[in-house]
This record gives sequence, structure tokens and C-alpha cells, in this order.
Amino acid sequence: MTTTPPPSAPPSGQTAQACPAAPLTMHGQYIKDFSFENPRAPQSLIEQTQPQLTLNVQVANRQFDAKTFEVSITIEASAHTPEKEPLFMLELIYAGTVTLGDLPPEATGPMLFIETPRLLFPFARAIVANATREAGFPPLNIAPVDFVALYRQQLEANGGQAPGIQSGPVGHA
Repeated sequence: MTTTPPPSAPPSGQTAQACPAAPLTMHGQYIKDFSFENPRAPQSLIEQTQPQLTLNVQVANRQFDAKTFEVSITIEASAHTPEKEPLFMLELIYAGTVTLGDLPPEATGPMLFIETPRLLFPFARAIVANATREAGFPPLNIAPVDFVALYRQQLEANGGQAPGIQSGPVGHA
């Protein structure tokens, strides 16, 4: 009678190979800063005018150590009447702390400025939609952001160089 090794054991004469580290590990995500102003309430809620909306999204990061970073998405949104009277102003900085696995240096920028924001964005989007709804306005459902295009814009602004990685204590910039 012959026995075979269990499926998890390597065949005789071979050594087990270590699994490569995940390219990105998310440790946590959180609201870093949040502000909502509704300066004309309740008048702004009674009027039925089509607001003019302004939206800005930015990505930044700070470095804890060689492989651990805080990546933040800043969303600024405001709505005004056609007469330029403010309806609401919102600012959200939503962040996450991540550790990068073994990556080539050229992959660090895309992981921090594309992949991590893609993971954070749905949560930040929900916060914005809930805040505008709770303030009495229709929920502001932000369309998905093209973080690849945003990263390319940052590359162009930096003369083709990857955006700088800020090091130092993690705090409000």
C-alpha cells in the first residue's frame, strides 16, 4: 500500500515557496476632516432653483515609514443659485492607511494615487451623498472619478515626475 502526501505538502525534493506579500494592505479608513455649511437654510430649502454645482477632487499622501502611507481624498463641493448666492459648501478629507508590499519603485505612485483612492472613493462618495441629503438637499451622487486621468494630470504638472511622497508626521496638511 502506498500513501501520497497531503495536497498542501510539496512533492518530495521540493521546498515550499513563500507566498508573495499582497501589493497593498488597507489598515483602516476614516474621516479626517469634514465641514458642511448650509448658510441660507431654511430659505434655500424652500426655493426651487436649479443650483450651479462646483466639484473638486484631489489625492494626496503622507508617509509613515518605508512602506506605510496615509492616502487622502479631498472632495470640495459647493452649490450656488444662478445669482451666486451660496446654497451649501462641503469639504471632506477621507483617508486610509495602507502598507505597500514588495513593488518596483515605478509602481508606488500608481498604487498610492490610483489604486488606493479607488478603494476609498465609494465610502467618501456615500458620506457626501448622505450629508447633502441630511441637509435637506437632493443627495449629491458624485460620478466615479477617473483616478488614472487625475494621476496623469499630476504627472504633467510635475514635468513627468511622479507626484512627491510627503514624509513626516501624519496630520492635517
